[in-house]
This record gives sequence, structure tokens and C-alpha cells, in this order.
Amino acid sequence: MSEADTGGEVSDPNVRETPAGKATGERTDTLLQTDDLVKRFGGFTATDSVDFAVDEGELRCLIGPNGAGKSTLLKLIVGTLSPSEGSVYYDGQDVTDLDPDERVQRGISMKFQVPSVYGDLSVRENARLPIQQFADGEERRRRVDEAIADAGLAGYEDVEASTLSHGQQQQLEIGMAAALEPDLLLLDEPVAGLSVDERDEIAERIQRLNREEGIAFVVIEHDTDFVAEIADTVTVLHQGDVFREGSIEEIEADPEVRRIYLGGEQ
Repeated sequence: MSEADTGGEVSDPNVRETPAGKATGERTDTLLQTDDLVKRFGGFTATDSVDFAVDEGELRCLIGPNGAGKSTLLKLIVGTLSPSEGSVYYDGQDVTDLDPDERVQRGISMKFQVPSVYGDLSVRENARLPIQQFADGEERRRRVDEAIADAGLAGYEDVEASTLSHGQQQQLEIGMAAALEPDLLLLDEPVAGLSVDERDEIAERIQRLNREEGIAFVVIEHDTDFVAEIADTVTVLHQGDVFREGSIEEIEADPEVRRIYLGGEQ
């Protein structure tokens, strides 16, 4: 059979495509895929056979009641937790057994729920930490200045991070995670405890990074107004597994989602 007969593609029958390649390889738009992902803590199952996918450049929000397994799922993706069963595929590779720093090198970054900036270091020193891994000299100084400006912290360069407001610390840490130039950035409740104005600033920041840098996001958030503002797609977790997926309008209109999460009638 000619190349024309196969639509211009020639396959090698002796090459076996891996599960990771099928799930997230070059022939797909899928950047991340989990396959039957299970995490047990003793007798408690935090995630139960989760199949969860994120496309390149997608902005996905992850919602669900407390204890649904949302933070556990993100930690399994970034590698700070190891699964009891199942696999994590990323950009054509099986990353299930890779350490967190190896996943960062492949393009996965995460900002945890509680800001983990280094309080005794200045804003500039915090911003420099991820950037110094791949840039030095004038390039490093330029990138640090840009990261600080993007976080809305110009003028705070020499201020100790511990003295920043909670919202400013969140902005600084998002900047530190984005400075690693990830393809996928995971955010765990980035607007918890923030004012409406601070929430809007974070939303604008995420949308800009998604639009201008092409970063895909998975964002855990309870604030459905914030979710409605930023999300392309919403995934609802319940009892450790995917319960529903769709647009925020579809999710809010679903009576079963309202029952378990949004405060609808039982």
C-alpha cells in the first residue's frame, strides 16, 4: 500500500505505541492523562480509579465537596504523593515513578494551597530562586524584574516576603511557579481568603498566563464565581472519583451536582 493510500502517514508495524504515547503523545491534544489513579491512606481511599485529562493550553477548574480528593489528585500529578495503583501520563511519557523535580523539568509546576514563599527572604530573592536554575547575568535580572512586575510587586523588591499580605504572597508564589516556564501549572485554592479585588487580580493573572504563555491550568477552587470567570471546563470530584465534567453552566444546572456540592435540595 502506498503512502497516499494511508492518508500520507506511514506506520511501522514493528513499533509498539506505549500507553503513554497513545494517551498524551504527538497524535493527541492531551497533555495530561491519569489512568485508574488510586490513592489509599490505610483503609481510606482518597482517589478511586480516577481518569482525568487536560488538553494543551486548557484552563480547567476542579471542584467538589471537602474530602472529595481534589488536593490528593494534584499531589499525585505533581509527584509529592505516589499512587497506590494507576498511572500518570504527561506529554507522551509515563511519569508515574518520576520524582517531583523530574516532573518540573518536564513541564509540570504547582502552587500549593498555603503560600510557601520564603518569609525571611526578600521578594527579589524569592523571585530569583526558580529563575536562577536556567538563567544568569543580565538575562536572570531581566526575568526576575519581569516576574516581580507581573506579580504586581514592583517597589517591593527588597521587602521581606513575610511582611506581604496574603494576596501578595499568593501573587508572588504564582509568579515563582510560572517562572519555571511550565506547560501545566496546578493551583490549589489560589483565591481562598482573598478580597473580591484580589480575586479579580488573580483571575486576570491566570487568564493572561494561559492566553499569552500558553500555560495549561488545573485550578482547585470553591469560589464558583471565580470558577465561572476563568474556566474552560469544570471537573467535579465526589468520593474520590470524577462525578461530572462540562462547562460551568452545565455544572451549575446539574441537580445532582447541586445536591452534593452547590447547596441544592436533597
